[in-house]
Amino acid sequence: MRIHLGTDHAGLEFSRTINDHLTAAGHEVVDHGPTEYDPIDDYPSFCINAAQATVNDQRAGVAALGVVFGGSGNGEQIAANKVQGARAALVWSEATALLARQHNDANVISIGARQHTVEEALHFVDLFLAEPFSFEERHVRRIAQLAEYEATGEIAGKVIEK
Repeated sequence: MRIHLGTDHAGLEFSRTINDHLTAAGHEVVDHGPTEYDPIDDYPSFCINAAQATVNDQRAGVAALGVVFGGSGNGEQIAANKVQGARAALVWSEATALLARQHNDANVISIGARQHTVEEALHFVDLFLAEPFSFEERHVRRIAQLAEYEATGEIAGKVIEK
């Protein structure tokens, strides 16, 4: 599987460790930066690039997922979710890693590097990558509603306040 990574300075070491771990596991890893430590860098472009590449690969039929890191993971998740077609989930436990895939078919996860040990982050990433989407009708329906809203600003049959 192709895995796209993006981070900021706070997640740089995590990202490097995850890159090595995933490469050793046989994944193709694409690191969208940064390449060096800069304590005042700006994460949005790195995370947006990782999310966009994930979405582009999936649309092209390539098995791909994304992982973004930051101090808390919050801003990185927000940045990734600005990409049309990205479904980025903040992961902070085994359950959130599994449910991100099972219920939300998340294609990107965000992890707070200042919130977890490297071992915990590796475990969350491994769980996320191994877990399939459930394809339960209710989850498929909800994801379709989100995609419809993202594309049109509407959800058929639902009231969306403007």
